[in-house]
Amino acid sequence: MRVKMSDRPTRRARTGCPRSTPPSQIAKELCCFCLLVPIILLLLASTSLSLMAPPRILLCGDVLGRLNQLFKRVHSVSKSAGPFDALLCVGQFFPDSLDQLDEFMGYMEGRSDVPIPTYFIGDYGVGAAKVLSAATRDPGNQGFKMDGLKICNNLYWLKGSGTFKLHGLSVVYLSGKKSTSRQYGVYSQDDVDALHAIAEEPGVIDLFLTNEWPTGVTKGAASDEIPPAMLHDLANDSTVAELAAEIKPRYHIAGSKAVFYSREPYSNDGVLHVTRFFGLAPVGNKDKQKFIHAISPTPASTMSVAEISAKPVNTTLSPYSDVDTTSYSKESAKRPMDNALETQYWRYEVKKQRQGDEDQDKLCFKFLSSSCSRGEKCHFRHDLDAREQYLRGVCIDFLNRGRCERGPDCQYEHKLLDQSCRSRRSEGGSANRSKECWFCLSNANIESDLIASIGEHLYCALAKGPLVNDHMLIIPIEHFPCTLSLPPECEEELHKFQRSLRMYSKQQDKETVFYELSSKRITHANLQAVPVPLAKASSLKNIFTFAAKKLGFEFEMIKAEDGSDRKKLSQSHSNSGFGFFYVELPDHTILSHSIEEKENFPVQFGREVLAGLLKMPDKADWRNCKLGMKEELELVETFKRHFTQF
Repeated sequence: MRVKMSDRPTRRARTGCPRSTPPSQIAKELCCFCLLVPIILLLLASTSLSLMAPPRILLCGDVLGRLNQLFKRVHSVSKSAGPFDALLCVGQFFPDSLDQLDEFMGYMEGRSDVPIPTYFIGDYGVGAAKVLSAATRDPGNQGFKMDGLKICNNLYWLKGSGTFKLHGLSVVYLSGKKSTSRQYGVYSQDDVDALHAIAEEPGVIDLFLTNEWPTGVTKGAASDEIPPAMLHDLANDSTVAELAAEIKPRYHIAGSKAVFYSREPYSNDGVLHVTRFFGLAPVGNKDKQKFIHAISPTPASTMSVAEISAKPVNTTLSPYSDVDTTSYSKESAKRPMDNALETQYWRYEVKKQRQGDEDQDKLCFKFLSSSCSRGEKCHFRHDLDAREQYLRGVCIDFLNRGRCERGPDCQYEHKLLDQSCRSRRSEGGSANRSKECWFCLSNANIESDLIASIGEHLYCALAKGPLVNDHMLIIPIEHFPCTLSLPPECEEELHKFQRSLRMYSKQQDKETVFYELSSKRITHANLQAVPVPLAKASSLKNIFTFAAKKLGFEFEMIKAEDGSDRKKLSQSHSNSGFGFFYVELPDHTILSHSIEEKENFPVQFGREVLAGLLKMPDKADWRNCKLGMKEELELVETFKRHFTQF
């Protein structure tokens, strides 16, 4: 019988030798494989991210020094439902009698191990002063430690108030209790004000930790679910209630009561998500009330709108709906805001004005970094000189106390910088350039790697901490307080730079918006140029106008067709008390505002508005966008390569 060639085993096959493949075919297969590798890696990365489990967190009420019992229960829960990523304790953490002190100190001194990363805010009880004072003196705990001062391995004290990230979750806390005394375990007005400032920031807070229950938390809840002892909550904390209404956390956890209470979710005014409140009982309580509770929340920052806005069927109205958290609320009710604009301009919601009797010698951080909506009613100091120093990189601790405990680890300046970088032009027109001026080419320390193009009278440079990749500055070589006051020869060159930047942006389907702040304290003019996608450019006028109204002023508007219109603008603001701000839109419309002497105008107003428009609120402060020298050089070289043709 004839055997077909396709069925006949070959000699090569019988001996097990592989069939030779042509080199061209091998090259093709390798090429395809190399192209597929990045795609495969990307798919694997996206799959791993989508499958990443949310963090698993244990919540605990008053520990009262009973760490053996607490960690025995943690071990039991972990065995059946763990492992867990962290343990958060609210209510009194330290013992309430000397009987528990030896057991407690065994953990503090390292004789016993804390088995899980544990954070506490109940910094009061027997032994608290000794343990916490030692922690504050520890060199490793110096400086800003919002994520906890380390007490021993795996144990952290959340001191005062603050916010930090825990496995992707945004955690806000208020340590201590309300009291007029000055001791451990008491929160201050400073601590409360810090949380008011945090509430003004963008984003959703996942967890809010307090020792005290908020006043009114049971209002509107099912009465049969409320613990009998809590039907009258006169002993609860009204300050905590006010903060809860303002912060609007997804979870609020409190202790200090001898009961467990899981309230029905409640909706929050003005936001999509609901809040769940848990009151936890003390460890080892006689009534066997629940003192430990497990949650596994997905971080809000990774949730879709549909996920975060989901409301369970038993959701109630906010128990704090009658708490007046903003002085702006009545006006808002009369004049509904556009939701899209409202979400973009988170910084300009005017918060409730609060007065206090605290020492006004401390500097207001909000005023230094951006703006403080409390104005004259803020009980922290609004110091323009200090703000100038802070914006130029001087350490806030140094400004506040004359010293910084972080020492060499601090990345900021520990000296006051020279403010003499003002134009003192002689009749011959020469300028006295200060060695401290960031923008003087004569300064030996100028960051020349940022410079992209130098003309006869001006130069163009990448912004330090750019909002977007091609965020540029147009800077006069000589000292001028504002680009609107440039002489004719400089003005002509300025227009050339502007035209070139507009053409450069258009080639990338973008429009350039220019803005500048002129102030007595700004010594060297710099015109900011930020490219904006075409789809966003049409909203610029409305958005800047909206943000201005949020701050309580209206822009003056002119159409700048030529240099004479810019000169008129400069003349119209020449008598302003403090300075002025203007923004030039892609259609050459100029919006301007004269700043009064006592007006709390945000130094980074233009950038903050654009950050909101571009949905980059975390980039509103240039310090958050600092790049390494290598990255800066790459951006500048890329810009120069494409900008040359213009």
